[in-house]
Amino acid sequence: MGQDMTVPCGDGYINIRVGAIIMRNGRVLMAKDDRVDYYYSVGGRVQFGETAEQAIVREMEEETGVKLEIDRLGFVHQNYFIADAPPKTGKTIYELSMFYYMKVPEDFSPDISKKVQHEFIEWVPIDTEKTIYPEFFKTELLKEHSGVKFISTDER
Repeated sequence: MGQDMTVPCGDGYINIRVGAIIMRNGRVLMAKDDRVDYYYSVGGRVQFGETAEQAIVREMEEETGVKLEIDRLGFVHQNYFIADAPPKTGKTIYELSMFYYMKVPEDFSPDISKKVQHEFIEWVPIDTEKTIYPEFFKTELLKEHSGVKFISTDER
């Protein structure tokens, strides 16, 4: 495939991202970089030449070691925020994310001990006091949704 769909735009960047919703026993699978104090959804950027659906399947295989199937699209999130990681630290980011509920087999057991560079995955309680992104996971994942919900945030 091609490059990540992160494109310079003016003084900032546009990201197109996918995230997975994988829940079990009141917890959601999240990613964390040990250089920051928050968790974020497992997933990553769509690469040029692939669809969002292809991207989330690829990302989940890379991050969990398991090729998961998509259950359904749950959320579309547009978000402005200020980047806090190099090389984009301090830059304004406009991110469009699609969050997919994944079909999770009963024997799903991702290797949470694996660390790639500074990143690892961890089961995090949905009602955690820790900071997680997207923040709406703490409330929206506790509700039943039959369609796709659009959420817009601006953290600039």
